[in-house]
Amino acid sequence: MLYGVLQERIMTMPFGEGASGEVFKYSLFLVLCNRLTTCAVAIVMLLYDGKYSEIKPVAPIWTYFAVSLSNVVATTCQYEALKYVSFPVQTLGKCAKMLPVMIWGIIMMHKKYKAADWGLALMITMGCTTFLLTGEVKSKVSESLWHSSVYGMALMLGYLGFDGFTSTFQDRLFKGYNMTTYNQMLYTTLCSSILSAMGLFTSGQLPLAFSFVSRHPDALSSMMMLSLAATIGALFISYTIKTFGALVFATIMTTRQFLSILLSCVLFAHPLSGGQWAGSFMVFGSLYYQGFAKKDKHGHGSKENHTPKGESHRDAEKGQGDILTPLLTKADPK
Repeated sequence: MLYGVLQERIMTMPFGEGASGEVFKYSLFLVLCNRLTTCAVAIVMLLYDGKYSEIKPVAPIWTYFAVSLSNVVATTCQYEALKYVSFPVQTLGKCAKMLPVMIWGIIMMHKKYKAADWGLALMITMGCTTFLLTGEVKSKVSESLWHSSVYGMALMLGYLGFDGFTSTFQDRLFKGYNMTTYNQMLYTTLCSSILSAMGLFTSGQLPLAFSFVSRHPDALSSMMMLSLAATIGALFISYTIKTFGALVFATIMTTRQFLSILLSCVLFAHPLSGGQWAGSFMVFGSLYYQGFAKKDKHGHGSKENHTPKGESHRDAEKGQGDILTPLLTKADPK
């Protein structure tokens, strides 16, 4: 939840006092800070565990760059959207990623999904639509209601499309490579850092971003805290899935998203209409239903008792999370 609060603080609230206050505008710089921090932590963890051989890339470098490119675009869309739509809209909209992930899975990996999965995706999409149509959605820093709503929604659609593509593309590219979490984290974030830096340099935003943080050191402090929160979140995700399984992780993350919306409404005074609350309960109710349905199906979430012969626990968890995990914020706790 700290990640969500800091994200909204950085992108929507002015730094500085009075008329001299400035709103941070350089989303790609925030992505760069985030990825550099995660990359550094991955190196430290590999060295700490003595896994020096895993510092070398396991898969071809181009595969890391391919995944990183779509991830950078998705994350930039996510941050940029906060300039035009409120945090509750952004957070609830991210829950709708199930549908694009399923579509990309069909296109790229020829996956098949059950009718129940399509029904769940439809219910979540309906909940998000209800939320958008029954109350205010624009960010406090946007000037035009119509312009902000349309452009903000376009950015969220971009986020959903690219994030769903990232998940599916990552699954496809890295299949067959025996890589650890830290190895994948190291090289995807390293490549993301390079791409972000190139984007900032070519657009001329890099010196402007440095100038902003030099004028407002508290902005840099908030960015560092955000980056640490994102990195700790990524490690937490990996540990939780490995130790407790994808179902427990899904329940925790769904609860976190709902509480983040409540906290944002309190701290940043976002009024929600009755229809928006109904849409929220429709979305999170569907997610909880899916989690408990999976739990009952797999015998109260026990990973150990339901791993097919010849299948590793990691593979079993991956199978369990095919539908649940794309709904949630992962490595970046987006």
